[in-house]
Amino acid sequence: MPENHEDAVALHRWAVIAEAANPKLTPLERGRIVRAIASGTHVHPDGSERRYSRNTIDRWIRAWNKDRLGGLKPLKRSDCGVVRRLPELFDQAAALRLELPTRSAEAISDILWHRHGVRVAPRTLRANLRSRGLQREALLAEPRVYGRYEAERVNERWVTDVLVDPWVPFPRVEHSIRARLFLVVDDKSRLLVHGRFMQVENTRAGQMVLRRAIVSRGLPEILYCDNGAPFANANLARTCAVLGIRLVHSRPYSPEGRGKQERLNRYIRERFLAEACHQGIDNLDELNDRFLAWVTQVANRRVHAETNQSPEQRFEAAGPPRAAKPELLVDAFKWSVQRKVTRTATVSLDGNHYSVDPALVGRRVELRFEPEDLAGMEVFLEGKLYGVATPFIIGHHTQKHAPPTVQPPPVTGVDYLGMVTAAHEAETVGSISFADAAQVNLQDTEEIDREQTN
Repeated sequence: MPENHEDAVALHRWAVIAEAANPKLTPLERGRIVRAIASGTHVHPDGSERRYSRNTIDRWIRAWNKDRLGGLKPLKRSDCGVVRRLPELFDQAAALRLELPTRSAEAISDILWHRHGVRVAPRTLRANLRSRGLQREALLAEPRVYGRYEAERVNERWVTDVLVDPWVPFPRVEHSIRARLFLVVDDKSRLLVHGRFMQVENTRAGQMVLRRAIVSRGLPEILYCDNGAPFANANLARTCAVLGIRLVHSRPYSPEGRGKQERLNRYIRERFLAEACHQGIDNLDELNDRFLAWVTQVANRRVHAETNQSPEQRFEAAGPPRAAKPELLVDAFKWSVQRKVTRTATVSLDGNHYSVDPALVGRRVELRFEPEDLAGMEVFLEGKLYGVATPFIIGHHTQKHAPPTVQPPPVTGVDYLGMVTAAHEAETVGSISFADAAQVNLQDTEEIDREQTN
């Protein structure tokens, strides 16, 4: 570029717009020429080829008409030298924000302008301060303090969750399955009340685990869970209401109350899932059998670092739990829907049609049913039983959200979890010694030899 760079650029711009700047042209003719100029390329004084938009050419024509060649000279940048000084300016901006967190980006930009004569856009300052963690919201917000919460008694508060992080491989099955582990933990004793791997993560899967937990360990006072689909639904709310359990959902992005659950999840990943993935599991039934044995023999018998007791000991020290009435337990885990009885004394559910008492025509009734068996359905009106709904043709025997129950046959393995399972079976079923087994085999062999001789 020559030393008179501004003059060279001005002459270049004039050469570009000279034809269109003719004052004798009509607006229509000038527009046609400007479009032609914008469609071509032009050699800049620095040797590069450039294209200019119609708006740029129009702006140059206006500048020529106003100041002639002087209007075509390039303007000096208002932020000339700012790039070189930006790190220094950003450091001062950070100091100004720390000095007074209520200062806005616009105020800091104005201070920098008066002190250094450099205008830095507030948007640029705001982005830089945010990257340093100095946004006003973070500095002005009061730090949150999380206390250590523990229930006062056993079965006062159960925490439930779903562990879905790992892929559990099934190497001897054609397709792998991502199993969902539903867990219920007692807050006071840290006891893993019940846990089970499921193929799906839905309402019924969570209910099945909760029902088994209540049968084995009694009724809790509070069920604490997150806002996931298995727990934030009307069916679980009805279950808890029937059984007198207070259902509490944690606030989104609020970790308080879930620390024990997260530590247990990590323990399960490290001590059980790592072994299960290493050995390989054929099917979900085998995985659940091994998990139940591991929970009984290992997880609930380990001495907890905070309580200095095993979860099982601390839970049983509180005495027998409060049990649920069998008939109440059956009703609590039924699903309930509202339907209006048609003129033909029928109701429908999931494509199935049922006949009800003709006296209920035009009334809105409540249907209670087990989602695994849509053939048996009870009809209630204002809380009173009005018989059963008789199906015409059942197209769907199970509700679509009921977990599948068909599994491949189990296969026994010999590994760490296999030894834990054997210990569990020895306690619950009984064991047989190697000497007894050898004696049984010897008697069977002698019996077979006698039959062959005869």
